[in-house]
Amino acid sequence: MKNAYAVIFSSERNDNDLSGYEETAYHMVELAKTQKGFLDIESVRDNNGIGITISYWETLEDIQNWKKNEEHLVAQQRGKSDWYKSFKVKICKIEREYEF
Repeated sequence: MKNAYAVIFSSERNDNDLSGYEETAYHMVELAKTQKGFLDIESVRDNNGIGITISYWETLEDIQNWKKNEEHLVAQQRGKSDWYKSFKVKICKIEREYEF
């Protein structure tokens, strides 16, 4: 995945009603997989509601297009109004990758 980009989305869910959260999260992953430039996704969440999702993309333009996707915009708004206490997004260029 060298020379790709990672979007790191870290979040803390609130204590509000999470109706629709799991379904929306699943749908966003499936939708992202169909977008130009999508490479992969990894996601974890602990029992306290802290989560990190990292999606990988070929170009910055692909990331921008995903951010502007109409269904994704609706999910983003719902996250702000209903599901998240806070979140942060970081976009990083992957210079090197190795694994064990």
